[in-house]
Amino acid sequence: MSTTQPLFQHHKHCDEIFADAEEACAKGNWSAGEKAFAEFAGQLETHFLSEEEVLFPAFESATGMTSGPTEVMRGEHRQMRDLLAQMKVSLDNRDDDGFSGNAETLLIMMQQHNMKEENILYPMCDNALGGSDVGTSIASRLAGS
Repeated sequence: MSTTQPLFQHHKHCDEIFADAEEACAKGNWSAGEKAFAEFAGQLETHFLSEEEVLFPAFESATGMTSGPTEVMRGEHRQMRDLLAQMKVSLDNRDDDGFSGNAETLLIMMQQHNMKEENILYPMCDNALGGSDVGTSIASRLAGS
């Protein structure tokens, strides 16, 4: 298993839960939407923290790069957290337009973010951290969420 394989897999898991939340809200099933959104937001936060607290510091320590790709990813995490907060307000207010508009923005942002991680940052991390126990630590965090 590569260091970042658990994160690759978790991207797909988060995407599935996000689709469930979007679909439920689009159908006006707010109760199911709230449940799926809460799970999605929790899983996404676990994913972000696994990167910010485990992967990124290990990569930065191994490479000495502290203001490169990991800083860009942290900034995008902040933007996505802001969108999640806006989506939660829309969900609480049963605001279909607000929820779907922010969901569309978040989807585009997540797709772009994941592509950068999966095609650029994760291979860099695998190269720099091969043979370390970072992947096991990340897998444990994600499995416990």
